[in-house]
Amino acid sequence: MLMLVNYSIYTYHVRPYNVSMNVTLSIDEQTVSRARKKAEALGKSLNQLVRDYLQKLAGGDDPERSIDEFRRLSGQGNSRGWRFNRNEIHERP
Repeated sequence: MLMLVNYSIYTYHVRPYNVSMNVTLSIDEQTVSRARKKAEALGKSLNQLVRDYLQKLAGGDDPERSIDEFRRLSGQGNSRGWRFNRNEIHERP
């Protein structure tokens, strides 16, 4: 079975782009069939389920790290006096 796994590479100019990598897995047909049914029930493809699992395994979506980064960056910006105005943001032309 052939699966695609996406990951980002950052260049010197900090311009991210995705590169697909083909990964071959040896999985018996019954397991693949059951996994596809499970994926379908979840509204996803088997490929997406495997990709999500590998991203979590690799630590791509670590909530604690995200919280730490948010705290570290909080208060670092400069709004130049701009204040959030909900009505202005939701104005329709």
